[in-house]
Amino acid sequence: MDESAALTARPPVSAYPPQIDWAKPLPEHALGALLDAAVRQFGDRPCLDFLGRAYTFAEIGRLVDRAAVGLQVLGIVKGTRVGLFLPNTPYYVICYYAILKCGGIVVNFNPLYAEREVQHLVADSGVEIMVTLNLALIYPSVARVLGQGKLRHIVVCAMAEILPFPQNWLFRLLRRRDIASWTIDAAHSSFAALTDNDGKPAPVAIEPRRDVAVLQYTGGTTGAPKGAMLTHFNLLANAVQCQRWFHGASDADRVLAILPFFHVFAMTTAMNLSIASGSEIILMPRFDMASLLRTIARKKPTIFPGVPTLYTAINNDRRIKEFDLSSIKYCISGGAPLPVEVKSNFEKLTQCMLVEGYGLSEASPVVACNPFGSVNKAGSVGLPLPGTIIEILALDEEPPRLLPAGERGEIAIRGPQIMAGYWQKPDDTARVLQDGRLRTGDVGYLDEDGYLFIVDRLKDLIIASGYKIFPRNVEEAIYQHPATAECVVIGVPDAYRGQTVKAFVVPVQGRSLTANELLAFLRDKLSPMEMPKEIEFRASLPKTAVGKLSKKELIAEEVARRKAQSA
Repeated sequence: MDESAALTARPPVSAYPPQIDWAKPLPEHALGALLDAAVRQFGDRPCLDFLGRAYTFAEIGRLVDRAAVGLQVLGIVKGTRVGLFLPNTPYYVICYYAILKCGGIVVNFNPLYAEREVQHLVADSGVEIMVTLNLALIYPSVARVLGQGKLRHIVVCAMAEILPFPQNWLFRLLRRRDIASWTIDAAHSSFAALTDNDGKPAPVAIEPRRDVAVLQYTGGTTGAPKGAMLTHFNLLANAVQCQRWFHGASDADRVLAILPFFHVFAMTTAMNLSIASGSEIILMPRFDMASLLRTIARKKPTIFPGVPTLYTAINNDRRIKEFDLSSIKYCISGGAPLPVEVKSNFEKLTQCMLVEGYGLSEASPVVACNPFGSVNKAGSVGLPLPGTIIEILALDEEPPRLLPAGERGEIAIRGPQIMAGYWQKPDDTARVLQDGRLRTGDVGYLDEDGYLFIVDRLKDLIIASGYKIFPRNVEEAIYQHPATAECVVIGVPDAYRGQTVKAFVVPVQGRSLTANELLAFLRDKLSPMEMPKEIEFRASLPKTAVGKLSKKELIAEEVARRKAQSA
């Protein structure tokens, strides 16, 4: 997009807080330079806290350099794909930046993936080396795919070596059953051996706009898992955009990282943003509510990125009054729509500022966010980040027509954080990257001030008797009932209408709720066509690895159930 076009499409400057300059140029250098700069500026400051074990920026910098040398010895060159099969641990941060320093490409794996999912990503990405933990729950999943595709080597990291004393000693003594058995051979090496060197990696020239830093696998805008190619510039730009948005963020902040780094939202807003700001990262390897509340009370984080289900769980936990959560200043919610009631309840409980943002894996991921210390509009995901342009395209029109403020259409994005394309999938790339825009498959509108409102996903749209129903609108209405903890709305087949609305609802613990009560509550909030025709109450709902409510499992259940009924 040329400069004159960018100027005419720029969001209204008056909507932004005075501290945020939408047009300020973004730096262009290798993503790994974020850590190098932090080591120089904040060397003695705490960088990571992992279950009480503290690491300074200087210590992390030295380990990154040594890991980079070890990876180069293993044959990593520019463009080599290296998988991280790790939960949130110091190993993830160290190996992530070491791979980048070698010019390699990070491929993120969820360490709880089923074997077929691991096989698909290994085959599709061409991963040559995998880094994992010596845990019986994790290591065997990697070992079983060794030798498949291009995977030729596994680096095994010891859990006990990153724990503080005496937990490290007790782990070796009492948790032997949790430790995987493996042997050092030509296809295996330990992290200790990987880093046993002088810490002087051979320099690698990086072209930030061209060279891919991360392959981030996603269902994307067209369905099947694909690797979004995020360049060094994409990820660097998004980290700096977020840093400018958190205009109060500084080296005095502590960021709570409970969302997994293998998910792009946490990778940017919890890890890369913290490194860029010189902030301390409080690492949590898994979600446990009691542990989460204790960690907040003891470690005093100031920034807490999360997903709506996480804030909902805190709102509904009966122990909440036993813990001091007052250290939290800023929370950003992403990954899924944030119900208005969840936001207001969480802010009342904690006295912090919880803002909703919007993003996609294909956009590194953050695209828009409500500003801190300025106008937050109910139901909006906020303003475009600096340097980002959001356009609304008319539905079902080709070529697409730009729509004015207030009209609903497909959300399209231009900006420095937009991916280079999908890995080895030119047809899918051509479908979503058009005329310099990322076509998101999401439906929304911009108001006169430039704030973005998400209506729904195009693929989630329910069409009943020709009437378009947006599940999010129905979900927002259901969340207004005080006895609703979580809900998901999907379309199910209907012989007369084509589709009809079904709601899955989890009541607040200790509260009762019936279908008739809920329907009576919704009567003045939804049109007759939007009213759920089926309501199913459940104790819990399926969630993704990062805690987002997941519709696809519920849709699959409905398909299977109806097929069984018709058999």
